[in-house]
Amino acid sequence: MIDQMLNLLAVIAWFWFVLVVILLLLRGYQAGGFRSALRAFLSWRIVIALMIALALTLLSASLVFIEPQEVGVVISILSPNGYREEPLRSGLHVIVPLAERVTRYPISWQTYTMSAEPFEGSMQGNDSISARSSDGQLVFLDSSVIYRIDANEAVRVHIEWQKRYIDDFIRPVMRGIIRTEVSQFTADEINSSRRKNLEENLGELLRSAFSDNGFVLDRFLLRNIAFSDQYTNAIEMKQVAEQERMQREYQAEQIRKLAEGERDRLKIEADGRASAIEIEAAAQATAVVLKAEAEQTALNLIREALAGDQQLLVYRYIEKIAPNLRVMLLPNNNPLLLPLPDILGDETGDLELTPTPNGTQTPPAPQVTGVALPTATPTATPTPTPGQ
Repeated sequence: MIDQMLNLLAVIAWFWFVLVVILLLLRGYQAGGFRSALRAFLSWRIVIALMIALALTLLSASLVFIEPQEVGVVISILSPNGYREEPLRSGLHVIVPLAERVTRYPISWQTYTMSAEPFEGSMQGNDSISARSSDGQLVFLDSSVIYRIDANEAVRVHIEWQKRYIDDFIRPVMRGIIRTEVSQFTADEINSSRRKNLEENLGELLRSAFSDNGFVLDRFLLRNIAFSDQYTNAIEMKQVAEQERMQREYQAEQIRKLAEGERDRLKIEADGRASAIEIEAAAQATAVVLKAEAEQTALNLIREALAGDQQLLVYRYIEKIAPNLRVMLLPNNNPLLLPLPDILGDETGDLELTPTPNGTQTPPAPQVTGVALPTATPTATPTPTPGQ
C-alpha cells in the first residue's frame, strides 16, 4: 500500500507541476509577453513544484514491495557483476533510484501442459509429444509438469533464461527427455502395467534436469498415451479375442460348476437313499430279532406249561375243533394224532387197536350207528406222510 500510495502521489505531483507551469506561463505571457512568461517559468513556484514532484518520484522508485508469491532480482550498476547476489524476498525493500531496478519472478507452483487437444494445453493446437518405442512403434504422449522457480536460484534463472525459461527450457527439456526415455520401452510395455515405471522414470529424470537449472519439480503427469491407427486396431482385435477367450473360459467354468453341483446333488441323494435303506434294514433286523425273542419266550412258556401238564396240548387241540363237533372219522390206516381213545372212551367204549404191517396200531373203524351227527360239515384231517 505504501508503494502504491507513493506512486500515486508522484503522479499527482507531476500533474500539479505541469498545471502550475501552464498557469504561470499564461499569466506571464498575458502580462508582459514572451519575456515575462520566461521569467515566470524560472520563478520559485515552479522550482518548488518541480522539487516536490522529483522527490516523490525518487521516493517511490526507491521503495519496492515484493509480493509473497514472488522474488525480485535487482539489476544494479553499483554492483561489480551488474546485479545483487541475493534476490529480494517478500516485503518492502529500498533500492537506489535510477541506479537499480527490480525484475520480478513468480515462485508459486506453475503447470505446463502439452496435449493433443487444441485448447487443453499451454499452447493451442496439437502439442502432444511424438516418440518411437524400442520396437519402432509411433507413440503420442500428453504430459504435464508442476514446477516452480527455486527462490534461492532466482538470480541464476534470470541470468540464464530471463523470462524465456518456459519456451527455452521447460518445453525443450520435456520433449527431449520424454522421447529418449520412451525409446527404452516397447509399445506393449508402454501400454501395460509398465506405464507406471515409464512415468516414474520420466519424473526422476525431469526432476534432476530442473534442479540443475534452478527449478523445483513437484510432479510429472503422463496424461495420455496414444498409438498409430494400425497399432490401435491390432490392440483392439487382440483385446476382443482375449475377451472372447475369457468368455468361453467363464462359460466352461459355469458348466463345470453346474456339473459338480449336479454330481454333489446325486451323491447326496444316493447317500440319503443308502442311509434310509440302512436304517430300514436295521429296523427290520431289530423287528425280526424282537419277534424271534418273543416267539422264543412264548415257546419257553408253552414248554414249561406242557412240562407241568401233558393234557394241556390235548385241550388246546380240542379247543381248536369246532365246539359242536362230537364225532370225527379217520382212515383206519393212519395213526392217531392224539390219544383220543382215552378221552372218547366214555362215549364210544374201549377201542381195540389193530396192528398194521409197519408195526403201528390203528383202532378199528368206530361204529357210528345210532350216533347223531351234527349238521355242520366235519373237518377232514389230511393224511400225514410217513415220518411225521
